[in-house]
Amino acid sequence: MSTQPNSPGNGIFDVLIVGAGISGINTAYHIQKKLPGSSYVILDTRSNIGGTWDLFKYPGIRSDTDLHTFGFSWSAWKENRAIADGESIARYLKDNAVQERIDEHILFQHRVIAARWTSSKQIWIVTTETSNGQQAEYLARFIVLGTGYYDYNEPLKANIPGLENFEGTTVHPQFWPEDMEYAGKRVVIVGSGATAITLLPNLAKQASMVTMLQRTPGYILPIDNATGNRWYHRIMPTSWSFQLDRWMFMWLAIVIFYFCRAFPSRARKMLESGVATLLPASISMDPHFKPSYKPWDQRLCFSPNGDFFEALRNGRADVATGKIRTIKGRKIVLESGQELEADILVTATGLKLVVGGGIQLTVDGRPVQLADRYTWRTSMLEDIPNLIFVTGYVNASWTLGAEVTAQLLCRLLLFMQSKGLVSATPRVSSARKLQPRLLWNLEATYVKRAAEDMPKCGDSGPWKGRTNYLLDLWRARYGSLVKNMDFAPEM
Repeated sequence: MSTQPNSPGNGIFDVLIVGAGISGINTAYHIQKKLPGSSYVILDTRSNIGGTWDLFKYPGIRSDTDLHTFGFSWSAWKENRAIADGESIARYLKDNAVQERIDEHILFQHRVIAARWTSSKQIWIVTTETSNGQQAEYLARFIVLGTGYYDYNEPLKANIPGLENFEGTTVHPQFWPEDMEYAGKRVVIVGSGATAITLLPNLAKQASMVTMLQRTPGYILPIDNATGNRWYHRIMPTSWSFQLDRWMFMWLAIVIFYFCRAFPSRARKMLESGVATLLPASISMDPHFKPSYKPWDQRLCFSPNGDFFEALRNGRADVATGKIRTIKGRKIVLESGQELEADILVTATGLKLVVGGGIQLTVDGRPVQLADRYTWRTSMLEDIPNLIFVTGYVNASWTLGAEVTAQLLCRLLLFMQSKGLVSATPRVSSARKLQPRLLWNLEATYVKRAAEDMPKCGDSGPWKGRTNYLLDLWRARYGSLVKNMDFAPEM
């Protein structure tokens, strides 16, 4: 066993958390508050707190949901802006970890490569590899995978014909070089998601021309990014007023999502009319801003203060729509015959989705294939004892999903302590065959490509996927803990 912070006397941690990002920090906070006598450790591959917000360095990196709900429920986001840059988010995470002394429980540069459950001892044996190549083992009763939803080490391979022929510089936003020079250069961003919408106005500040090349358009919602200036901020304590902001943004997201689902035609007209008023005369709505799918079949992209459209109006950015036929030298040739000149090609085509950070899991010597597993309360995996994985929502902020999971975990641990139980294993009843459902029900290409490797939800009971934060939070706090769950007593 390696030396670790706050090591328990018997060498076995009650909870081992993988990841020092939003999910890990939030889980640690709830464990400290609700189970103060429990021991825990956080293991992280990187050298800093922050996860995604410490990794991504591309120009303008920012949240794609509002920070009032993306921030923690126990520490209100107090800046007067809803969408914030990555550096500010990383600072917010670090400040809260230090304030709550969670940082004292973190071991950095410890990459978890394997975790094996042994029923004879009712523990997890977790193998890590440090930055200098040394391996160590940690023992834990419970594991929490706060590893996010994508591969930190490998980007999604861009399916672009002739990409290998490009004579300029190709870069993926996930691994943006610190010394990347783009001032005065022609940049083409392939993609139309949140990353592309963020990159375009920021690159346009220095590049000679930035073109967003999209195969199909997406929905973009310009928003006023200023918060914290409403009347109740002047009469209420700061902690109250920003908590009120949190609830207002939470309800706004719910209303927008269900309005789009219930009235897709009307929602489409509203979203498209909002875009039409911001476009320059040189750029037409059709085909560039006429999505072929319904609102919220894919995530909406936010443009704080309409910065995306401002870049288009300034004439230093443009949009092209169509499929790439091939690439010749520095020319990107579309099937329509249109050619785009580029010095830099940015492949903002999505992330390679991975649940559990690619950790090799075994249960009593048998390898675990995540794609074969149903998810219990979208937090535990079928036939895998004492393992929690954290995931967010497709229609709301990631942190809300992390909050639901942390509340469920702590309640489950308290229940097990009160009953003298040492393990909990979700089991699918043999009396009913579940109908599989996607873990994330989105039409995005990168989600579809990963579906066959992801765990799945069911169509009934605790196997159903999450629907909305408020309902899921109620279930986490008051729903059944014993339905479709096997428990083992202390030996």
